[in-house]
Amino acid sequence: MAKGCNITGELQLACDIQVDGIIEGKLRLEKTLVVSNSGRLKGEIYADKIVVNGLIEGTCYANAIEILDKGKVTGTIYCDDLSIDRGGCFLGSTHPAEKEQVVELSPKEKASAKNMKKKPEQKAVNE
Repeated sequence: MAKGCNITGELQLACDIQVDGIIEGKLRLEKTLVVSNSGRLKGEIYADKIVVNGLIEGTCYANAIEILDKGKVTGTIYCDDLSIDRGGCFLGSTHPAEKEQVVELSPKEKASAKNMKKKPEQKAVNE
C-alpha cells in the first residue's frame, strides 16, 4: 500500500503486504505484514508475522513480531516470538499467543487409539 494512501475498514488478505500509508480498522493476513517507516496502523491486526519500522496502535495477534529500530508499537501483543531492536519501542502489555485450533483425529487414528486401549500388555507398559 503506497505512501499517501489511507484505508479505513476491514481487510482480509492471503498474501504479504507492506504498508507505507495509513490503515485504520481490522487487518487479517495469512502471511507477513511489513509496516515501513512511513506506515501507520491503528486497530486490530492478525498475521503470521509482523515487522514494524513505523507505528502500530492497537492489538496484534501473530506467531512472530519484530519491532525494528524505528518501529513503535502501542497496545497489546499476543505472541510467543517477540523481538525488539535497539531503538525500537513497545508500550503496552504482552500475552502468550492464543491457540484456537481444534485438533480432530481422523478415523484411522481413532481406530489405532481404540486398538491400543484393548491390549492389556500395551496398557501396562504405558502406565
